[in-house]
Amino acid sequence: MTFLLATVILLISLALMMMPLITSNYPHPDRENLSPFECGFDPKNTSRTPFSLQFFLIAVIFLIFDVEIALLLPMPIIINNFNNVNTLLLILFFIIILTLGLYYEWLNGALSWTL
Repeated sequence: MTFLLATVILLISLALMMMPLITSNYPHPDRENLSPFECGFDPKNTSRTPFSLQFFLIAVIFLIFDVEIALLLPMPIIINNFNNVNTLLLILFFIIILTLGLYYEWLNGALSWTL
């Protein structure tokens, strides 16, 4: 019974996914549709703007450490509720891992803006 129900659900899902392909009348993209439009003129430059890889790297590092700070914020409450050595060692271990990660990124030059 379960196998039959799973098969029916799979067939309905496949039918719903294939329905737009069967019923749509959308033309296939060609060279004209894929080129950028500038009032009939050829584009002066590429449509893609260059992106600074250093900025992206700094943004990713910021997001990582931002999440880690969000994990560190409730630590004083945890220390007050669970006042034992294991909790303190766990928090100390977490902070040491964060410090080692920061030191590793600093040594590899990930934090310097100019490469």
